[in-house]
Amino acid sequence: MKVALYARYSSDSQRDASIEDQLRLCRARAEREGWTIVDSYSDRAISGASLIRPGIQDLIADGLRRRFDLILTESLDRLSRDQEDIAGLYKRMRFAGIGIFTLSEGEVSEFHIGLKGTMGALYLKDLADKTRRGLLGRVEDGK
Repeated sequence: MKVALYARYSSDSQRDASIEDQLRLCRARAEREGWTIVDSYSDRAISGASLIRPGIQDLIADGLRRRFDLILTESLDRLSRDQEDIAGLYKRMRFAGIGIFTLSEGEVSEFHIGLKGTMGALYLKDLADKTRRGLLGRVEDGK
């Protein structure tokens, strides 16, 4: 089985080593499964709220060219935290015969897309609310 790895972290405040940590765990899983890694893709300090990321765009394009059979990532929210985007990505990859497997969820199905897509969207809403709260506090403090 030919596998593509994907890793992402969201913000400048996170460590760049996070990408290598994610990829290391994915490589170990691929080795245990006997899968052949054909490429790895990543996005550094870019939110999962959108698919407008160079790494994920390259992954999608190569998937549609059938360069690999399976996407392997740490968890579904590494691919996207947006419900529509993760559902569309899943649908396009399935149409191309590409599966998705995560270290957290295992083989990804429609169930995971629905449940984890909702959880990712709720996470983004909660983060936005907390960010606005923090900004309002700074304004009220005269900063």
